Amino acid sequence: MGTGGIIYELRKQIQKKTSELKNLDNSSSDIPELIKSANLLRSNEYLEEVNLKRSELISTYKNYSKELEQMLVTVFDIQQDLKEILKTQTSLISEQKKSKKRSKTKKKSSKK
Repeated sequence: MGTGGIIYELRKQIQKKTSELKNLDNSSSDIPELIKSANLLRSNEYLEEVNLKRSELISTYKNYSKELEQMLVTVFDIQQDLKEILKTQTSLISEQKKSKKRSKTKKKSSKK
């Protein structure tokens, strides 16, 4: 899978984990009928699950960032290569123009 595909997949994972985390935020509320220790146990389970989801999200963001950095390095490498090609082409064009001017000047001189 190419870099673009990896970044796309990581972005989908980030969206999924963010959505899961939002869903968890809505599901934790004390139930008045339960005793305090049961509510504390539910709260602890909730916090463990939220912590796990946040850790997964951070890990996915880390992978996503690494892929983006790699893509950026590749883009800068391509940019540098293109600059070098442009310099070379400009130099060649300049040399061709100078060469044409010299040959025209030589032709004019030999005609006289």
